[in-house]
Order: sequence, then structure tokens, then C-alpha cells
Amino acid sequence: MRIVITGASGNVGTALLRALPAEHDVIGVVRRPPSAQGVYQRVDWRSLDLTDSDAISKLRNVFDGADVVVHLAWGFQPTHDVDYLNRLGVGGTSAVLQAAHTSGVGQLVHMSSVGTYAGGRYGKRVDESWRTTGIDTSPYSRDKSAAETILDEYEGRLGSAAIPIARMRPGFILQRAAASGLMRYGLPGYGPMQLVPWLPILPLDRKLCIPLVHADDVAAAIVLAVERRATGPFNLAAEPPMGRDDVAAVLGARAVHVPSGLLGALVNLTWRTRLQHVDRGWLDLAFSVPLLDCSRARTELEWAPKWTAQEALADLLEGIAQRAHTTSPSLRPRSLIDLLRRDLTEGLISSRRLP
Repeated sequence: MRIVITGASGNVGTALLRALPAEHDVIGVVRRPPSAQGVYQRVDWRSLDLTDSDAISKLRNVFDGADVVVHLAWGFQPTHDVDYLNRLGVGGTSAVLQAAHTSGVGQLVHMSSVGTYAGGRYGKRVDESWRTTGIDTSPYSRDKSAAETILDEYEGRLGSAAIPIARMRPGFILQRAAASGLMRYGLPGYGPMQLVPWLPILPLDRKLCIPLVHADDVAAAIVLAVERRATGPFNLAAEPPMGRDDVAAVLGARAVHVPSGLLGALVNLTWRTRLQHVDRGWLDLAFSVPLLDCSRARTELEWAPKWTAQEALADLLEGIAQRAHTTSPSLRPRSLIDLLRRDLTEGLISSRRLP
């Protein structure tokens, strides 16, 4: 098959390239193509920014003759430019959908998230029928919800004339290869990432209970959805869910209860003063999203995660300790010298202009 993947060099995209059988013709759509090494060597790369005014026409040219489009592209930085993140996440999804429809692709696989779900069921499992109105205080969640609304309206408007769409709704996605990329988003740049797995204490609210999943298992679900021409939403999460004490056990740290409200105020203050890159919405998300009932994926896709949640977290932490990375620009290694140069010449990552 001819498979086009937006965001093919990111966390899930890299795992998907490992998982896709070699006989498929793979086209990757990214802003900054990686060097043709390792898993990225098999891909026909196309440089394209989904926020460009002519993105739809460019995407049509790429999608022409495609059997499947897998839409993974999403933005996480700069967190202080929520307008850009919305244009990329929501506007980019709209552009991909319009181009896929007019190009007549056989299937669209959309990467949604647990973040699309509404609150109100924290610590309890929900199936795919739960409300997808998101967590209002999280820009990421609002945009994931808005992207699914675009798909809902499209399917409701066109009915049987709509292209088949599968929606993946995974928990928080982890893997070793994404360690440097995830730390770039979540850790102040001048903090040595190798020390994270050696934290002696974990100051966190005891009520934490979140769904995690390994990127390889998400990629496996996408491959199954493509092979079976599946449609509709699919929850994806490893077992068991991760509580605060579970995270502390994997870290080998002592858990200390700090109320989420106090943590949220601290995160908000340090984010607003540009001391770190993570906005409060991510903490609100972690203490609001439900757990995931994955029965539909197990039944219809015959999907079974190979990684437990603890193993997925341990894999990431091992990658952090070893500064794991790839040649992808989004998963590149963290460099203190490069960070200092860019902070001085381009501004902080949370607000700088795109390269």
C-alpha cells in the first residue's frame, strides 16, 4: 500500500516506521525531514508545514494515489503561543481531512488522545462513548477535542460519502527513543536529564491515576487498523494504570504527598516566568482524564499491548538516563551549548519562533 504519514518523524511516527512491513510505500510529511538514516531511510520525505495558507493544495499533491493517510502531526511547543498550536493541531487536522477527502484516499487514521475526553470519571474507566469535550484548562486537550469535532461534523455531513476514519485515543505515550524529545518539552533546558531517574523523592498528589502506553503498542494498533480498514474510535492503554506510588517505585524514589492544587500553582508560576516549558494545563490533564476501557481495540483489532505501564515508564527512564535520541529533529539529543546559543539568539523554546 501507499501510506502517507504526517508527523512521521515524531514519537509515534518513529515507532510506526519500525512497525510497518517493508512492502509498503511510505511517504512522510514533516516540517523538517530527518537525515536518511536507520528507520528514517525507507521514507520518501516531503517538507510541508500544515499551518501554511496553501497547505491543503500541497497535501493534495502528496495524497494523490494514497491508500491510507495516518495523521500524527501535532505541536507541543511553544506553549506560550497557543494560537500557533491551535492552527497546527486543529487547523492542520482540517487541512489533512479536506485534502484526504478530495484526493479520495481509502482511509484516514487520526491520532487523537485520552486528552479528548471530558473530566468527571477520574480513576474510572470509560469506553469510546464517553464525552469528547476535553479538559477546558488544557490547551492540548481543547485542541484534541476540537480536532475530533471536525471529524464528527464531516462524518455527520457526508454520511456514507465520507472517507473511512479510524481514531486512536491512547493514554500518555512513552518510549526510550523519545527521551530527549520529551525532556526537551518537559524539563528546563539547563537541567541535566540524566539525573531525572535518580530523583530521591517524588513530590506528587497521592490521587494520581493515569493511563500510559508504549509507543510500540500504539504503532501496532495503527498497523492493525490499517490492515483491517477499521473505522471509529479505539482506546489504547497498557495495564495496570499508573498511580503515584507506582511511578515512585519505578523511579526508586520516596513518594511525598503534595496536593495537585499546590503543584498547579507552582507549575503556573514557573511557566509564566519562563523558568520551565510545561503549562498548568498538562497537570490539570493528568488529574482529570479518565482511565481507558480498551475492550473495543482488543475485540475488533485483536490488539494486545506487549508492554505493561510500568515497563513503558521504565523504558523511558532508561532512555533518559542514557540520553537516548534519534536523528529526527524533534527527537534529537539535547545539547547545552546549542540550547544556550538558541536561547540567546532566538529566545526561549516556550516562546521562540519556529526554525
